[in-house]
Amino acid sequence: MTEEHPIATLSESLVLQWSDEWYKAKVKHMTREKYMCMQAAQWGANKELEACCEWLFENGYKGTPMSLRAARRPKPPSLKEQALQALDRMDQLPTAEDQHIIRHALEQLND
Repeated sequence: MTEEHPIATLSESLVLQWSDEWYKAKVKHMTREKYMCMQAAQWGANKELEACCEWLFENGYKGTPMSLRAARRPKPPSLKEQALQALDRMDQLPTAEDQHIIRHALEQLND
């Protein structure tokens, strides 16, 4: 008899949600199957991280879960930080992506 582990059990509603997200986003560079696989992998990794953090906390490692979470799920740089990094690269040949980041950051500023 096989016992299912909660991390390996996806709800049907979550699968439908990801399918709807892919359809509404109209992701042209990625197939629906690849998008669904990426979402499932991220979901599983997040569930595993949370289970590890919970175990650490319950076993007396009070500050460790926050440190682990911060190390494994760092926040992406803000648009301002990205634009500053792009400017720092301008002494080299600027890339189209650098130009896009700087333009997007400037468009967010109030006139």
